[in-house]
Amino acid sequence: MLLAADTSTRTIGVALYGGARVLSVDTWSTNNYHTVELAQAVADNLARVGASPGDLQALGVALGPGSFTGLRIGLAFAKGLAFSQGGLPIIGIPTLDVVAAAQPLRDMPLVAVLQAGRKRLAVGWYQPGDGRWQSLDKLENLTVEELAQKISTPTLVSGELTHALRETLREGAAAVLASPAHAWRNPAFLAELAWERWQAGETDDPATLSPIYLHRGEPIPG
Repeated sequence: MLLAADTSTRTIGVALYGGARVLSVDTWSTNNYHTVELAQAVADNLARVGASPGDLQALGVALGPGSFTGLRIGLAFAKGLAFSQGGLPIIGIPTLDVVAAAQPLRDMPLVAVLQAGRKRLAVGWYQPGDGRWQSLDKLENLTVEELAQKISTPTLVSGELTHALRETLREGAAAVLASPAHAWRNPAFLAELAWERWQAGETDDPATLSPIYLHRGEPIPG
């Protein structure tokens, strides 16, 4: 059984995954009480399925981009839990990959976004290939106006978008907006991505695993 935790933004999520099915999942919005609420949510989800921390076999954690404090809390929690349970394998997944994974494949590119503060967005670019969304390893910190200018051909847009941001993107005919339900960041997809990597033997070193931070005006290559 794998536990996944996502504390990238004020939207927090945890999920328990067994390979064949999602065992339990919770998502909620927090007022920056990540530390207390995350630990309690993990305990509640384990209790819901009649399990304990000792039943966990692996951990998946969202790496960002996102909130500096939130990401540090999530990663510290995962590393602490892994250590307390005898060295569980940890798999870090970029948060925008989780946003992308929730979208059915379309015959067009995909832009995955997260709120980055100060009216800016963390933006990742994807294209369909080999039955999934493939990252172009292109992360940017943009205003919604800058993003709209970059979308010149039909492109699916998904992620944390307020009503105002959605209206701005609709002004450009090329943006195809995912519905709010499909755009919600679901930790079950984080769990599934982490499970796939774990089964393939692709785990991360807890000593060197770190969050992905995206600073204003600074593209980060993959």
